[in-house]
Amino acid sequence: MNKDLYCLGCGAIIQTKDKEQAGYVPASALKTRDDVLCRRCFRLKHYNETEDIELTADDFHQMISDIRLKEGIIIHMVDLFDVEGSLIGSLPRMIGNKDIILVGNKIDLLPKSTNKRKLSQWLRRTANEVGMKVKDVCLISSTKGIGLEELKYFIEKYRERKDVYIVGTTNVGKSTLINRLIQDTVGEEDVITTSYFPGTTLGFIEIPLDDSSSLIDTPGIVNERQIVHYVSNQDLKKITPKNEIKPRTYQLREGQTLFLGGIARFDIISGEDNSYICYFSNELKIHRTPLDNADKLYREHLGKLLSPPNKKTMKQLPEFTKNTFKITEDFTDVVIPGLGWITIKHAGVTVTVHYPKSTAVSLREAFTKDGR
Repeated sequence: MNKDLYCLGCGAIIQTKDKEQAGYVPASALKTRDDVLCRRCFRLKHYNETEDIELTADDFHQMISDIRLKEGIIIHMVDLFDVEGSLIGSLPRMIGNKDIILVGNKIDLLPKSTNKRKLSQWLRRTANEVGMKVKDVCLISSTKGIGLEELKYFIEKYRERKDVYIVGTTNVGKSTLINRLIQDTVGEEDVITTSYFPGTTLGFIEIPLDDSSSLIDTPGIVNERQIVHYVSNQDLKKITPKNEIKPRTYQLREGQTLFLGGIARFDIISGEDNSYICYFSNELKIHRTPLDNADKLYREHLGKLLSPPNKKTMKQLPEFTKNTFKITEDFTDVVIPGLGWITIKHAGVTVTVHYPKSTAVSLREAFTKDGR
């Protein structure tokens, strides 16, 4: 292939090998043409839709260096079910002194009892802990359109006719958000993809907002701490909520275990009988067993009774590590990134969580009212 062939829309080098990477064009679409749009830009031009593509961390750093000295604001989108995995902690150091609006996606999947004020405060604190000062926090559903009016208000409040860069990891719903903003902002007739940053080959797409600024779609960064990269597509559908989560409550005593499929394990080490409220995909099966039977159950039934994982996931899922927590506050969430969380109703228990070592389990104050 001619290595000097570039997409007219985003500047990415045209390639025919990988659909998930920038510049992809089906080989049959190339023929002898020189004026080529990659599939991502083609879909934007003809269908007002964008597709997410993946970037490595190194590619992402290179991309951000191109916008560091440019005027603009940042919309940083995170997955409310995987904040730890989708929050890009190094973002402030890369973008310089730019305003950041932190957007938590998938609010429609949380129970109606969710305290959105507490959730927003927790997101702001979590960002602050990694050195990210955000101007505002917005909770949205990119699929249902919830919260988009507030987000558009924040965008106009802070951008001052400057460019708007939308940044996020893969699988956070960024492309769905952009497609909705395209429809709401520029309608269906005026979408164009004719400009890109000279010298980059990473697939920026610019959608004009006015005569001097654009909404800029940046490819999704791959964060290897996200569990999504270690499960099969079939299993991903099972662990990713599609509808509002229905909390499942278990009355557990010392010496009992919950298996979350076979993806994670939750042991009650010590403490009085307690309520444990589980917030996971409705399709993820939860199994209760005595702690002294847990190892045997895992060995004999992983991928069968304890599924997911399926065979493909088992080949790539990192081995388990574990962490033990003493719960000192009532209504504490034990968060398992990429899966969900368990709310422990009363303090005074010790629990151990077994989980894929690529992720990091954490505690937070509960922001749902279930059981109160």
